[in-house]
Amino acid sequence: MRYHVIHRTTCTYESPVTVCHYNARLEPRVLPTQDCPWHELTIRPEPVEKAERADYFGNHSVYFEIEGSHQKLEVIARSLVEISPSDLPDPSVTPAWEMVRDACRADLPSTATAAGDFGFASQLIPVGTEFADYARASFPARRPILEAVCDLNRRIHEDFIFDPSATDIATPVTEVLKNRRGVCQDFAQVMIACLRSIGLPARYVSGYLETEPPPGQPKLIGADASHAWVSVFCGEAHGWMDADPTNNILPEQRHITLAWGRDFADVSPLRGVTLGAGEHHLQVAVDVLPAGD
Repeated sequence: MRYHVIHRTTCTYESPVTVCHYNARLEPRVLPTQDCPWHELTIRPEPVEKAERADYFGNHSVYFEIEGSHQKLEVIARSLVEISPSDLPDPSVTPAWEMVRDACRADLPSTATAAGDFGFASQLIPVGTEFADYARASFPARRPILEAVCDLNRRIHEDFIFDPSATDIATPVTEVLKNRRGVCQDFAQVMIACLRSIGLPARYVSGYLETEPPPGQPKLIGADASHAWVSVFCGEAHGWMDADPTNNILPEQRHITLAWGRDFADVSPLRGVTLGAGEHHLQVAVDVLPAGD
């Protein structure tokens, strides 16, 4: 599948801004099943400084600085993304989840111990007994890890209600678990908290969903906006496997990966500081359109 992705962010300030500094993570990652042959970032007003780098997690990051009075910032990212089919394993043949957990805690350096960096609490995602208790129904002794992950994915989808009015960006994950309401960011972070609380590495993934589904398939929640899901380390043989608890699916060709990190704070598409802004209004629009040959 080939997609054109357009991500527009407009920030209107109550009073003139004299200086702003931002980091943008808006270029889709290059992965074994995903390529981004073309990407363009348009920023208005024109920045006086601009620098590109890969952050700690390998995400493409653009720092920019704007000087001079302005009351509106526009950031438009346009990308061409190609997604190839992934070879998903049979969940029942993946290793027992305890084996993966223990490998990630081993002393000798390996892919598993490197993945273990994602097994700890982070700024927005705590670990605790309440999350471990919720996870345990899906993780009985010696259950294959991907089979257990799929079951946890399903339970969050069934137990939690998608409700954009129930949370905001600052709502604690413990509150989301208690109230069982929220949006894709909340469900992803709850699932990560559950996995980390039983010792499994999990990372937060930000990206997009295809806007219009193929004929006969339902429109997925999270389309027309940035989406979030989870990636779980499933052992040396299978590596990282993605799961989308908002839609109860394992992402394939309709999910486009933008960035990943420990939680949303690591992968915010646009984040920065301003001098003299006062109140501001943020508007984000995303279009994901199938591209012809």
